[in-house]
Amino acid sequence: MAIKQYFITDEKPQRGLLAAEWVIMGYMVFTLIVMAFLWPRLVNVEPMLMGRLRYVGVTLLMWGVYRYKPCRATMLARIGAQLGFLGWWYPDTYEMNRLLPNLDHVFASLEQSLFGCHPSLLFSQAVPYGWFSELMCMGYVSYFPLIATVTIYYFLKRYEEFQKATFVILASFFIYYVIFVLLPVTGPQFYYLAVGTENIAAGIFSDVGDWFLTHSERLAAPGWSDGFFYHLLEMTHDAGERPTAAFPSSHVGCTTVLMMLALHTRSRRLVLSMLPFYVLMCFSTVYIYAHYVIDAIAGLFTGIMLYYLLTLLYNRYKA
Repeated sequence: MAIKQYFITDEKPQRGLLAAEWVIMGYMVFTLIVMAFLWPRLVNVEPMLMGRLRYVGVTLLMWGVYRYKPCRATMLARIGAQLGFLGWWYPDTYEMNRLLPNLDHVFASLEQSLFGCHPSLLFSQAVPYGWFSELMCMGYVSYFPLIATVTIYYFLKRYEEFQKATFVILASFFIYYVIFVLLPVTGPQFYYLAVGTENIAAGIFSDVGDWFLTHSERLAAPGWSDGFFYHLLEMTHDAGERPTAAFPSSHVGCTTVLMMLALHTRSRRLVLSMLPFYVLMCFSTVYIYAHYVIDAIAGLFTGIMLYYLLTLLYNRYKA
């Protein structure tokens, strides 16, 4: 398709907000209600409120641009703005869930009961090779490129399903964010540091209470610290990682949703190009201390469930 065709005015332009935008607006209302209940204890109220105002402003601006020139290019920009805000919404969950009693000791105990050890602690020790570390780090940082790949594929090749696909992607994220707000589990990289890896190895899982109310330090990822992808991973974590969002793993869950969307296209090339990164993603979340194994397993199953549920909801919404 010639570039100019992306700017041809849509015959039936979307008049109101997109389904994905309504979901995120609903999430914003939900978090405002949570903030109201937690108001006396919230630490960064002004940035949280200003961020929400910016989000509303950008969403309305992009809606206005699309209404002025309803075409594929402005629709892509509209969806791109929503995807761009994901990096802000994620650490925002920490501002609320850190006010709740931490539950890592419960999940760490369950992990020990199921596996007789802590795979997150032992995985990197069992496979200490630099090349393997780089593969794990590469898999983990492929998260946002995979989102972009599926989004652009649907835009270019299956535009008639573009809104549905991006709705499924974005709605999946925000369903996970609701869970993260209400379920304060930080994962190994934060919990192991708080209680000590020697205690984890000995099967001692202390209740740290409100430790993460004032602490956000994390363990450095294991592996080859001079590797390119290792440095890229550390830069990503330094930019937006917080003691939040461990169960279920949204990295595994949302990437599973992306794989299901790729399978739906029946494009062998797309599926095979994504599959190695998907597999690496699933293993890397445990390798780099980001998640317990139970988080990754829960991410896999909830990702499959969300794909089918959200696809069904969208089809009914459009019926």
